[in-house]
Amino acid sequence: MNRHQRIVLGMSGGVDSSVAAWLLKREGHEVIGVFMKNWEDDDTDEYCTSREDLVDAASVADVIGIELEAVNFAAEYRDRVFAQFLR
Repeated sequence: MNRHQRIVLGMSGGVDSSVAAWLLKREGHEVIGVFMKNWEDDDTDEYCTSREDLVDAASVADVIGIELEAVNFAAEYRDRVFAQFLR
């Protein structure tokens, strides 16, 4: 028996998360994509900025018909992950 569920899925704009979202949607689940910005200074890079990744994730979400939320976790990532790594 296949129970359809609401699934929140991290979407990077890349192939893996995009295909995962599409497969879950195809199985009948309610999929909500979440794009997480985890770094503040990455929009000035020439290669693969978070802005470009967000555009890609939004395009995929639009094509497969799911909601996409963009959240900024840069401060939390810096404080809880990166600072711990440096210690």
